[in-house]
This record gives sequence, structure tokens and C-alpha cells, in this order.
Amino acid sequence: MTTVRLPLFPLNSVLFPGLVLPLNVFEERYRAMMRELLKTPEEEPRRFAVVAIRDGHEVAPSAPGMPDPTALPERGPATGFGEDPIKAFHSTGCVADAATVRERPDGTFEVLATGTTRVRLVSVDASGPYLTAELEELEETAGDESGPLAEGVLRAFRQYQKRLAGARERSLSSGADLPDEPSVLSYLVAAAMMLDMPTKQRLLQAPDTASRLRDELRILRAETAIIRNLPSLPASDLTRGPTSLN
Repeated sequence: MTTVRLPLFPLNSVLFPGLVLPLNVFEERYRAMMRELLKTPEEEPRRFAVVAIRDGHEVAPSAPGMPDPTALPERGPATGFGEDPIKAFHSTGCVADAATVRERPDGTFEVLATGTTRVRLVSVDASGPYLTAELEELEETAGDESGPLAEGVLRAFRQYQKRLAGARERSLSSGADLPDEPSVLSYLVAAAMMLDMPTKQRLLQAPDTASRLRDELRILRAETAIIRNLPSLPASDLTRGPTSLN
């Protein structure tokens, strides 16, 4: 088993390959991570791993009353994640490549990264200024009937978009704006649907593309049926323009 060690950035969200991740970095442990990433030459990937938090807090208390009025300040790379941090995280995550790491005058960072590859969490190290992890890359396999399933998901997703737009006629992106490669489509749809984190995590860790698409098709049909019966629904950014991986 070939593994790689990367900085670890736990979030209360799921990152999928091909999707853009904007970050506002203000905690010292993650600022230290970004300072280290800036030492990597610009022509080389500035990689870190993103995992969804199963049990813990994305932002640690930084001062009395912040963010919890009863909280006391905590310090350290594993703050908020318990004595054994690996138990606080979902085991499947995604590598992110930081195309932009911009330090502000106050020492915080503006980061724009893109998900690249799914990984499995093997171990977590909290001995440094920020968490690092040993990770195993997960191969994306097509599975059975991924092509026909992708066509079905694309049709169902278009219907889902229309239902989210509501009864009003609204300009929607054409099917040509959406990818037809099954794995890319499966990740885009998983990220774009209005789903809770456990469901998104389940889609991320699907054993193959066909399994993910099959699950998405079931979810899309169910969600579209629910939306159809709602009297009204808030407008979604998903319906305001072309869907893009960028």
C-alpha cells in the first residue's frame, strides 16, 4: 500500500474531486499550515487533505466566550477533536491543491483550492503545529453501467434544477454545460445537490462511479418529488447560471 503524508484540514463539509474550495484561514494552526505551503515553489502543487468532521468542532475556542460563552481558550493542532483525532474524522477525504494562498496584512489567509483525488485516512499526527495525516489514494473505478446511469442522472438533475427554480420561467444552463464523463458528473452532482453532510460523505466514499450515480439517481428522484409538492421554495444559486467546476 502506497501512502503519502500531507497537512490535514478538517471541515464541517465534504470536498469532492474537481470542485473548488474557498477558505478563510484565521486559526493559528491552519495559518501555520498555509505558511508552510507557501514554501512550496509555485510550479509545484501545494497539497493538503480535507476530511469531514464526524465528531468535533471546526473552530476551536480562541478566547473566553468565543465561540461558546462558557468556553475557555484552547490551543494545539488537535483542539476540538478529542484525545484520538482520527476518531473525530470520516475515513474518506479528498486532496486539495491550493492554487491561491494569499496572506492578508493581519496574518490571516485567503485560500482557493481544488479537490483532486479521494484518499483514505490511515493515521493522524498531532505532534507538530498543525495536523498531518498518512493517506492512501483511492482509485476511482467505473463500475457496471456507469455510462447509462450518467445519462439518467443528467436528465434527473436537469429536472431537479427546474423544480428548484420553481414555477417561474428562469434561464437554466443547457445540458452541454454539464460534463458527460460519468465520474466527473457524479462528483459535480453530489456537490451541487442540497444534501446533509452524512449523505454527501456517503456519496464521496461510494465504491465506484456506478454506485455513486445509482445513489444519486434515487436521491434526485426522491428530492424532485418532494419539491414538486412544496408550496414554495427559496431560490437557489444552482439555478442562476451555468453549473461549472470552476
